[in-house]
Amino acid sequence: MEKIKVCIQKFPGNEDIDLPQYMTAQAAGMDIFAAVDHEEVILPGQRKKISTGIAIALSEGYEAQIRPRSGLALNNGITLLNTPGTIDADYRGEIGLIVINHGEEPFVVKRGMRLAQMIVQKVCQVEWEETPDLKSTQRGDGGFGHTSKSTT
Repeated sequence: MEKIKVCIQKFPGNEDIDLPQYMTAQAAGMDIFAAVDHEEVILPGQRKKISTGIAIALSEGYEAQIRPRSGLALNNGITLLNTPGTIDADYRGEIGLIVINHGEEPFVVKRGMRLAQMIVQKVCQVEWEETPDLKSTQRGDGGFGHTSKSTT
């Protein structure tokens, strides 16, 4: 598996918070930890921005995607808004998590809790080439569930 070096900064007061880390040898996503100063309660239907206490410096041509953790979604109804969130290569601010509680009970975010995942990927930028016609395909302009419709 290809590995790249990425610079990461912990903000003062967050020395006790773990850096993002892979929890298994072949994991695609690194768990990200909450860096809240005190327990944050998120009521059902409520959303809050949760601090991670870190900033990263990605190289040009890369992005980081911030995604929910499936266990929190299944067991507690906890997910992230703006998912996946994108950290651009030129962003140097703190990574924040927009957490929402779709569950039925209040959810308590504790310091050091594994709250999201981060995946770093290569990206490319598009140069548009305007054309009057697009190459046709069998699918054409069929969308929004057209592949599940019967063709007989």
